[in-house]
Amino acid sequence: MLFSSPLFLFFVLPPALLLYFIAPKVLKNAVLLVASVLFYAWGEPVAVLVVLASALLDYGLGHLVTKPGPEGGRWLALGVSANILLLFVYKYADFLIDTVQPVLPPIPHLNLALPLGVSFIVFEKITYLVDLRRGESQRARTLRDYLLFVFFFPKVLAGPIIKYHEIDDALRDRRADWDDRTWGFLRFLWGLARKVLIADVCGQVADRAFDPANGPIGFTGAWIGVLAFTVQIYFDFAGYSDMALGLARLFGFRLRENFAHPYGAVSFTEFWKRWHISLTTWIRSYLYIPLGGNRMGAARTYLNLWLCFLLSGLWHGAAWTFVLWGGWHGAFMVLDRQSWWQWTTKLPSPLRVAGTLVLVMIGWAIFRSHGLPQLGAVLGAMAQPALAGQFIAVRSHEATALAIGLLGALVAATPQVRKLTDRAAAIPAARAAASAFIVLLGLIAIAKAVTTTFNPFLYFRF
Repeated sequence: MLFSSPLFLFFVLPPALLLYFIAPKVLKNAVLLVASVLFYAWGEPVAVLVVLASALLDYGLGHLVTKPGPEGGRWLALGVSANILLLFVYKYADFLIDTVQPVLPPIPHLNLALPLGVSFIVFEKITYLVDLRRGESQRARTLRDYLLFVFFFPKVLAGPIIKYHEIDDALRDRRADWDDRTWGFLRFLWGLARKVLIADVCGQVADRAFDPANGPIGFTGAWIGVLAFTVQIYFDFAGYSDMALGLARLFGFRLRENFAHPYGAVSFTEFWKRWHISLTTWIRSYLYIPLGGNRMGAARTYLNLWLCFLLSGLWHGAAWTFVLWGGWHGAFMVLDRQSWWQWTTKLPSPLRVAGTLVLVMIGWAIFRSHGLPQLGAVLGAMAQPALAGQFIAVRSHEATALAIGLLGALVAATPQVRKLTDRAAAIPAARAAASAFIVLLGLIAIAKAVTTTFNPFLYFRF
């Protein structure tokens, strides 16, 4: 179920809010849990039982992983393995079968439907067990609270990835005043506008450019398609995160920010401090540091970095294009650490931003391609200015959305604009004007959502 769908906007969210607000304090978590499970079950009536069974196992292991010595470690290994197995069976089994099929006898595919948000859910469930073992988190007070942590509908489909101890206090006791509700309402509308008015429109251009049925693509078409996807994926994913944070605040939860103007980054290291922040911190805490981090010499540090991003790419999807995308980012993360790459720091900041963005866009071409053959064609076209190919028509409203999205993402990332925004936030009249503008955009987005076709969030696939 999409946050931008009329079903959610008019028939799910209003009664959920009403029931939550009128429920006594002791029942608020129960109301939220029921709403969250029903929300998930609407799209995945069978998978919800699988995720529920996995969550029950985690909860049962909670008091065992804290046992001292090797015994607790064995229970932790069981819990982590069970979660990874869940992810593997649903997401990677058929990919592995396709990979080994040429050298083995025919193996039947499982053809299992990927549960919505399973990659995010599994990562969160692993953090719960690992943090218990490390002593960084307390056990869930009740099974109800743990299930609410797993199924909480604002973040269940595409994050942000949260840790149990980050919302433990809110699960026990929280209050949402009018400032929280106003902030949540405006943040939701802002995300809705970014998704419907920018991401979905740019996605139409990207879909035409990457449609294999449209024939060979030329230099101009390749760059237009990649540029459109660059804007689409940012406004789609950041728009979802805006809506998730806004919805959570309506219920009294303060989730972590997941984006910080990533297209204004001057390096890949900075890009990953701004893009999908909850994933970056998860990789650092639960993969990079356990692998040794930077404590075992330069060569091992570089290997650890590259492996982490290679696995990050695989986490995004069961295809070689995702693996290559992770390797691409991992390679530049390593180059950021190399002293000979430091010459870029002498360049003006706009040139560094432009250079990083172009390399990120090449990465998005890898990410968006349907397979290795199309990837080769797209990258080849991007490198040949004289190459003619299929004409990619861009309608006026698509060009407008593309220009607003790209310029908005770049301008909003500049220090001058961020300072101006901070100063304006302290002026009541400016805040009122900004709020009215967001409400207007939100109403336009709702009207457009009612009249358009189904446009799922990109990260629902992952």
